[in-house]
Amino acid sequence: MNIEKQLWGKTPDGKEIFLYTIKNESGAYVKLSSVGAGIVSVVVPDKEGNLADVVIGYDDPMSYFADGPCSGKCPGRYANRIAKGHFVLDGNEYSLPINNACNHLHGGPEGFQNQVWDSRIEGDAVEFLYFSEDGEAGYPGNLKAVAHYEWSEENELTLTFTAEADAPTVVNLTNHAYFNLNGEGSGTVLNHVLKLNASEYLPTDDTLIPVGASEPVAGTPMDFVSGKTLGAEIKADFPALNYGKGYDNCFVIDGYTPGQIQTAAELYSPESGRVLEVLTTQPGVQIYTGNWLEGCPVGKSGHIYHDYDAVAIECQHYPDSPNKPEYPTTVLRPGEVFEQAIIFSFSVR
Repeated sequence: MNIEKQLWGKTPDGKEIFLYTIKNESGAYVKLSSVGAGIVSVVVPDKEGNLADVVIGYDDPMSYFADGPCSGKCPGRYANRIAKGHFVLDGNEYSLPINNACNHLHGGPEGFQNQVWDSRIEGDAVEFLYFSEDGEAGYPGNLKAVAHYEWSEENELTLTFTAEADAPTVVNLTNHAYFNLNGEGSGTVLNHVLKLNASEYLPTDDTLIPVGASEPVAGTPMDFVSGKTLGAEIKADFPALNYGKGYDNCFVIDGYTPGQIQTAAELYSPESGRVLEVLTTQPGVQIYTGNWLEGCPVGKSGHIYHDYDAVAIECQHYPDSPNKPEYPTTVLRPGEVFEQAIIFSFSVR
């Protein structure tokens, strides 16, 4: 395994931005950035052995700051939405910035995804570290977060998150990479076949906040249990699809057991033959079909991305869990360690 580190740029206030390349013996590689501990590229072979980058992103590191799609980055302190930017923990009320309709999204405008993380090479891995101060974006407690990436000879990218806090807080970490298995900039992903290990999903209101208990996907356009193309029912007249102009929903992973890795999703492109299996320890997976990619920064090699040109598969805890005690907890207390893993496994068929 070969790891290279390069200075990619500097922020206006002089912070250095580093880009890491991890390449395996077959020549497949990933590129990772200290902006938001982000995935910049994943270059893997198709069924003919031709390499292509299957993650959308930008050539200019500054484009990653405050980009609408949150492309490739790790949002936090709380990924996804918290209703009305408000929650109560141990009897104390906390208010967070509103940045998505009437809700708080991805830790707010200054979330982890828009910060330069410290970084280092650890053996065959790359680690990114971020220290979030007490009161940052309204969250309680000092929080130390680590994103640990490993790339294998079998073209598996493993991301392990750990976090610790010195006061009770809430935390939800994921990665927001967008995939196009025909290669970034190649057009729509609505012809990709998605299969989910999820027989239930979380219905939401029209601001994409879950309204309560999960419901079966059977008999609805939310059913990906047996696999179907992303575009098969994306235009169906169904509340979840009408609210988000496509899929932007959290699915409940079947058989969730804390700490155990299991398959969440499989994405397949019949055109390229590439397969992406996503495994995780987390209880949910947000499927977002890039419904609002139009107008994002200019992509790699000058590509202009359009709506539905890539899909995000975000393994995470459920949206608005701090306000829904019946959901798997996102509370982290002093002495506890938040630890979750996501594996992106690439192959061909």
